[in-house]
Order: sequence, then structure tokens, then C-alpha cells
Amino acid sequence: MGLIKMAVAGAAGYALYKYATRDQDEPLAATAGGQDAAHPVRDAGPESMKTQPKRWSKTDEAIDESFPASDPPATY
Repeated sequence: MGLIKMAVAGAAGYALYKYATRDQDEPLAATAGGQDAAHPVRDAGPESMKTQPKRWSKTDEAIDESFPASDPPATY
């Protein structure tokens, strides 16, 4: 019986959350200035990021360039 109560409480909480956030716009991808706002996907590389990382390795570059591909890069 406790599991059913938790499931009902979780469903009610989710419904309230969705109701409260129904009017919010979806955030755009974190792009650097000058990129097309109608195309919310940023270019690969740290220079296209709004907040550039402190360190950027070859592995980071390969992962960033392969996104959103399902296969990991071959440089591991």
C-alpha cells in the first residue's frame, strides 16, 4: 500500500511541476555570440562555447565533434 501512495504522490508532484513550468520557453543551446538563433545547435570546438573550458584535450575535441552521433570517437 505504501508503494501505491508513493506512486500517486510522485505523479501528483510531476503534474504540478509540469503545470507550473508550462509557460516557460525552452533554453537554447549555449552558443557563442554571432550564431544563428534559429539554429540552436552550436558548432564544434571550444571557440563556439559561451563559457570556454579551462582545459581542452584531443579527446574532448573528438567527443565534441562526434556529438550527437551514437558511436564514440576512435581516438580513445
